[in-house]
Order: sequence, then C-alpha cells, then structure tokens
Amino acid sequence: MPEHRSEIRDGMRIDWDVPIEMDDGVVLRADVFRPLDDAPCPVILSYGPYAKGLSFQEGYPSAWQIMTSQHPDVEAGSSNKYQNWEVVDPEKWVPDGYACVRVDSRGCGNSPGYVDHFSPRETRDFVECIEWAGTRSWSNGKVGLNGISYYGINQWQVASQQPRYLAAMCIWEGSADWYRDMTHHGGILSTFWANWYDMQVKTVQYGLGKRGPKNPVTGVPACGDVTLDEDQLTANRSDFGAEIRSHALDDDYHRERSAHWEKIDVPFLSAANWGGQGLHPRGNFEGFMRAASNSKWLEAHGLEHWTEFYTDYGVRLQKRFFGHFLKGEDNGWDKQPRVKLQIRHVDKFVERDEDAWPIARTQWTRLYLTPDGMALSQTQVSGNADLSFEALGDGLTFLTEPLEAEMEVTGPSALKLRVSSTTSDADIFAVLRVFGPDGDEVVFQGAIDPHTPIGQGWLRASHRRLDENLSLPYRPYHTHDEREPLTPGEPVDLDIEIWPTSIVIPKGYRIGLSVRGKDYEYAKETGLRLSNFKNELRGCGPFLHDDPVDRPADVFGGTTTLHFTAAAKPYLLLPVIPPA
Repeated sequence: MPEHRSEIRDGMRIDWDVPIEMDDGVVLRADVFRPLDDAPCPVILSYGPYAKGLSFQEGYPSAWQIMTSQHPDVEAGSSNKYQNWEVVDPEKWVPDGYACVRVDSRGCGNSPGYVDHFSPRETRDFVECIEWAGTRSWSNGKVGLNGISYYGINQWQVASQQPRYLAAMCIWEGSADWYRDMTHHGGILSTFWANWYDMQVKTVQYGLGKRGPKNPVTGVPACGDVTLDEDQLTANRSDFGAEIRSHALDDDYHRERSAHWEKIDVPFLSAANWGGQGLHPRGNFEGFMRAASNSKWLEAHGLEHWTEFYTDYGVRLQKRFFGHFLKGEDNGWDKQPRVKLQIRHVDKFVERDEDAWPIARTQWTRLYLTPDGMALSQTQVSGNADLSFEALGDGLTFLTEPLEAEMEVTGPSALKLRVSSTTSDADIFAVLRVFGPDGDEVVFQGAIDPHTPIGQGWLRASHRRLDENLSLPYRPYHTHDEREPLTPGEPVDLDIEIWPTSIVIPKGYRIGLSVRGKDYEYAKETGLRLSNFKNELRGCGPFLHDDPVDRPADVFGGTTTLHFTAAAKPYLLLPVIPPA
C-alpha cells in the first residue's frame, strides 16, 4: 500500500496518502492540505476517479494551456504544483483557513478496489469520507464539497444520503439524473461515457503502478505501488459502456445513481454552464428548482467547462459561499440574490442578478413552424401540409425574419411536433441556432467544443410518454420507462425538452431551429481535438449519439415526416426576457 507521509511545503502541512478505511475493509487514500497551526478548520473535500497524484498540467495539457493562456489569473498567486483536474488549488484555499482533502475513489489512483462509477457502493464510500473528515482533530466538524463535473455529480448523490457533517456544497457543472442528463438524452444513448472511461479512468486505474504517471511533487506512483497486468486490471473494473447500454430504460440502475431531490436539504450553490449541452447544465437547473433545501443558489456562466471554476471570479464566489456556511463569516452572502447569471451576447457576457429560475418576468413566446418558406413566426398558418426528411441527412431548418430589435432568450425551451416515420421509431434532434445578417451561423464557445449552437434537445419517438406530474409547459418530462413503437406512416405528438440556454440576439440576426435525425455538426471542418477525448470537435464536443447498436440504420435511417394540420401546429416555445 502507498506510504502515509507528512511534511511541510509551501506554507502548508501536507499529509500524503492518508488511509481511510471503509466499512467493508477497503482502505482508500487521501491527500490532506491544511494550515500549519493545527487549529480546527473547515474542510473542502472532493472524492473522484482522476488520480489525486496526477497533475492538471500532465493529465490534461491542452485544457491547461488554453485556460492559462487566456486567463492568467488562474496561475497567479500559486506555484501551481498542486493543481489537479477539476478540484480546488490548495495554495489558494489553505491560506484562508481551510483544509483541502482529496480522496481517490475506489479502484482509482492510489485507492484499491473495484471501479464502479456512481454506484451505491461509491456513494457509501463518499459518506464515510465525509464522516472521517468531520471527526479529525484538525477539522471544525463542517465539511464542504466542491469540484467540477464528476466531483459535482456525486455531490447530488451523497447529499441525498444526508451525511452528518456535510454543511455546504458547490456543484460546479454537475449533472444529476443518470438517465436524462447523462446516459440517454431523450432516450437516445450517449456514447460519451464509454469513451470517457477509456480516456480518463482506465489511464489512472489503481494497479498501473510503474506503468502509470507519477506525482510530480513526491515522485511517487499516482496509481498504486503495485503493477497489475491487463487481465487483472480488467477484472477490477466494470464494463461501463456495456453496462449503460444494457439499461436502455430509466430503471433501478439509473435511479440509484441519481439525485433524490426530496432528501437534499444542505445549503448549496449550483453553477451551470450555458455551453454544457449534452451533460451538465440540466442537472444544475433541475437541482435548483427541485431540491428540498431552503438555502440554495444558482449561478450560470459560459466559457470552457473548467475555466470559471479557477478564475478569480469563480474562486471569489466559492469562497464567499463557503465562508458564510463553513466559517460563519458575515460577508453578505445572506443577502446574495438567489440567481446570478452571466448573460451571453455574441461577443461578451454581462453579469445580472435575478430572484428566480426560470426568470420571473419571462414572456413565454410561441414561434410556429411554417412549411411555406420554412419560417419561424408568431403567426399561426392554417391548412394542412407535410414536410419530410431523410433521418440521417441534414434535416430541416426553420428561420425567423431578421429581428427588428435586440431579443434576449434566457431559460429552458420546448418544441411541440407531430411526427411520423417510415419505420418503427425515429430520433429527433432539435437544435436552436443563431444566424447573422450574412446568413452564416453564429456559434459559441461551449463547455468543450468552440463551435456550438445555442441550445439542443433530443427525443426518441418511442419514449414520448410524459410524466404528467413533473412536466411543465417549458420543460416536458418523459417517463422513459417503456417503449411505444411507431406504426409506420402514423403520426404521433412529441414534446421535446430543449436544455436551458442564454443569448442576446442582435437586431438584424435570425433565430433558427433545425429538426434532424442525427447529431448537429458545425458546417466547417475544424480539425480540433483535446487530449482527453477521442473525437474531432464538430459542434457537439464528445457528447455524441452514434452507437450502432442503439441506433440501427434499419430503424433510425428511415424518412421522418413533420405534419402540419389545423389541430396540430408545431411550435417552439422560447423564454423571451423583456428589458428590465
């Protein structure tokens, strides 16, 4: 097992590879960074699979280079020797009187065991780590959770268990519903997780030993002091992609890996990214709307997935929140507006506070899809018509006239369609877009991909059944608990959720809606890649829906038809925000 060592470095007391024994005898390992005076202090804890001994700079070089070149404040005030992917920099937190605890999750980094992501066993481990941190002599008994993505997702899960010492949490871009947010968008399998597993987990699995990376500070292997062969490594982890694929409906497997909103009562700050379509923002917004906590705040920003967490803007916001709840600081957080939004423009972000989400003054506006001229208009058109497209082609795009005045769209959207297929099913990909006066599409820096549209939604027609108790006009909610195949040529009604977004569209620009049978693709070749993803970035980042088992061509490669009748007028419901 890795050796527990303690030393003083860079003004911190650092305990490397501290053992934390779980109730089944497995010993996880944590690094603890804390002030020198040993006085009890609040704890910022993270638990996850990315190997606490792997530096951000080595593990994710392209992300680090992009972030630091554009945001020098990220590097400022730190030696950056202790930077890890998607968790706090202890050099910026320990001087403020926090202990930072990083735990390698079971089977990853320096923690042995079987890798089973987001499972009940892993959630139980997380609960026990919080209990451990809350009872140390150097802890004041208040544990806060903080981190991006994986380190945010599992906060929702563990908060559902109501750990005794959990006092506050900051979920920075963390999805919450294992089915709807993560594995199946509208019932369509996302191939992200299988690829992520290959690129970001297997590369830091416990047992890589000498074949794995080393901690750049200590020189100790970051993935255990034993070296296992490939068969042993395989036996010590789930077949993650196959496991997800085998649960095509929202069943117990998904529910036990998802948040239980009625049980989450801890204070939290939920931070979403407008550009995170395909993974995180839905969970951040759902959490704010549905969690039982009376002390909850929502923030939404843009830029890359990891950036604002590390900038001065993000760090100041996190410290104000945790200072209030973990240290009792009178820093004005008790007067903090419940919603802080970085409103997106085509060339900038403008910060604005609101009191509610969706924004209270939203003007829910219907734009009707019109077959003549492929228009989006507030005017309903009478008469019957059909429009068909090849499901694996480019689909259909509807456009407004050039806007006569600037328009803000901020919030969730929904699409109502009447659809038939030549086969027994159809996948609908709904894409919100903006086009400039020259007719070219205006794309934006997404959480991962630099050429993203403003919003996306998905629905498999056989999953069209709504949960009438949870559905809202602007956020249809599907049960995903059974399939209802189509009868070829017979129309059905579909209500499609489009994830929350924000954009102020200038005068003279157009709003576009594309209805397709496959993923959006940016029109221009980019050749762009990041070191931690397999695919070229073509507009959807790594969040693709191209699994041939889930989408066999004989079912999802037919012809899809949109129907326009007096009784069924397809429309897009937009959250238009009037000037304050």
